Amino acid sequence: MCSDEVLLSAVARGDQAALRALYERHAAAMLRLIRRLTSDRSVAEEILQETWLAVWRSAAGFRGESSVRGWLLGVARRQAHNHLRKSRPQLADLAEAQDVPDPAPSVEDQVVREAERAELLAAVRSLPGHLREVLALVLVEDLAYPEVATVLAIPVGTVKSRMSHARKRLSGMLAARRLEGTGRR
Repeated sequence: MCSDEVLLSAVARGDQAALRALYERHAAAMLRLIRRLTSDRSVAEEILQETWLAVWRSAAGFRGESSVRGWLLGVARRQAHNHLRKSRPQLADLAEAQDVPDPAPSVEDQVVREAERAELLAAVRSLPGHLREVLALVLVEDLAYPEVATVLAIPVGTVKSRMSHARKRLSGMLAARRLEGTGRR
């Protein structure tokens, strides 16, 4: 079993089998990240394919400053943002809409349900997007702070700061809701 670094080096030399191996290891996490950025599964899958083309083309540019997983997620995030920036929303008459959004819960929803913490879910949803994004990468994707920094193209100190702010805000919101629930203030 080759390491991700060895596989990515092989991809840089044009090894398609190495690309397939990396795809099998990391495509699911990449798709989860992209799905958090777009609600349309077909668009997410299209972005995922564009991401793997970008990986194929730019594998030689990997400098080893982060893990391969972090680098791949960063490529996926950039591809998603580029794709979504270029596309214009398509408006549909709801009466004529045939495709109903997938009612399946998101990864975040599943984690929270498993933990049976509906309060936490509401509190997380009320956080600003930049804090939710860091929380998802750390807690759902299980990335280390340096990897999150690579994915988001921000300094590690900013990741730490955002996690600290997210924890403080969540703690404050949950404490306030508990007080409301008991009728005390």
